[in-house]
Amino acid sequence: MAAAYDVIVIGAGPGGYVAAIRAAQLGLKVVIVEREHLGGICLNWGCIPTKALLRSAEVFHLMHRAKEFGLKADGIGYDLPAVVARSRGVAKQLSSGIGHLMKKNKITVVMGQATVTAKGKVTVKTDKGSEDLTAPHIILATGARARELPGLEADGDLVWTYKHALQPKRMPKKLLVIGSGAIGIEFASFFNTLGTDTTVVEVMDRILPVEDAEISAFAKKQFVKQGMKILEKAGVKKLDRKPGVGVTAHIEVGGKIETHDFDTVISAVGIVGNVENLGLEALGVKIDRTHVITDEYCRTGVDGLYAIGDIAGAPWLAHKASHEGVMVAELIAGKHPHPIKPNSIAGCTYCHPQVASVGLTEAKAKESGYDIKVGRFPFIGNGKAIALGESEGMIKTIFDAKTGELLGAHMVGAEVTELIQGYVVGRALETTEEDLMNTVFPHPTLSEMMHEAVLDAYGRALHF
Repeated sequence: MAAAYDVIVIGAGPGGYVAAIRAAQLGLKVVIVEREHLGGICLNWGCIPTKALLRSAEVFHLMHRAKEFGLKADGIGYDLPAVVARSRGVAKQLSSGIGHLMKKNKITVVMGQATVTAKGKVTVKTDKGSEDLTAPHIILATGARARELPGLEADGDLVWTYKHALQPKRMPKKLLVIGSGAIGIEFASFFNTLGTDTTVVEVMDRILPVEDAEISAFAKKQFVKQGMKILEKAGVKKLDRKPGVGVTAHIEVGGKIETHDFDTVISAVGIVGNVENLGLEALGVKIDRTHVITDEYCRTGVDGLYAIGDIAGAPWLAHKASHEGVMVAELIAGKHPHPIKPNSIAGCTYCHPQVASVGLTEAKAKESGYDIKVGRFPFIGNGKAIALGESEGMIKTIFDAKTGELLGAHMVGAEVTELIQGYVVGRALETTEEDLMNTVFPHPTLSEMMHEAVLDAYGRALHF
């Protein structure tokens, strides 16, 4: 006899567990199926543990700057196993918290591999056998995994994915990072800060290729100043692995093949959606390059079947997945939620310096036909930034010259992953340049630079 529910959620990452909670809040009977860890990749192997590692690196960096602040710190060093243990402990604490939230909201949890066998029907293979579940609504939230390119596959010894990099058995002496998106740059920043000789290879013409070109260039300058080597418009063609010794990488740069030796390689060349073994093809679900095709409400085209988060495509961000989960739960409950606007979702990269953005880049705004006004403000012109000893950075704003609409905002520098939300709220409220100019920002704060960047777009900057 199959257990009957109102909603079956497959996957307990930040999309799935949030969808389950919101559906339960709305009075629906919910079951969530997870094959590995409550909290998914984000809490266990992604967003959270990487930030814990990066925090250790940040403190280590600041300890070396103690003299600048009139302080003394001698014998500065690190204990890699302890750094990793703290990161894993933070992840475990939050993953355990998800279990508590499931109980609090009376959500049934089934651990196992789910397959959608027909509309409204799911079979779960568990340690004890199998369970059959039924519900008129099924939400796919199975996430994604690291993409592996032929010849660059991870082995856990010489070549790592993000999972290996999160719990390194050794500190690399000479590291190659393939890919300069958020994952690649964050790990490059972590290991480089702790003293690893780090090289980043990016196939595109610049690192952090989804960011505004001006921000990418600024970030690159800072990374190089910190000792990183950056190879752009370059590709790793082959890896010669020498167990116990290292890797010789054959890198194409400017049409020529160069060879470089490393003891460790991190592959961060994107992700692929977890669409296999779910029974989707038999149901007629459309899949494009490992991602489920959906409409703006995350509907798959199969009645009662939804897909949210990484499995549903870009942007591959935890906060996007969570918001989609809430939207779908409310849709199922008969509410009338607004569809998500991808251009109003912020992206954050927690390297040093941090990078954050929302909306259109300057190039995209021009390509879209807008007549634009652009404002910039440097950290060096901000009192709080100077007091913090963080004077390297910039905030950039882009407006529609005709309407005053905030089209995009882009930042690089200390704490910009926190600052960006001010512009995100502004876009959600359809704020104009006049609204932002008339807003009083507190002093002394880093947020004052957000005000100045708006003023600068209209020739009114006060402090630079």
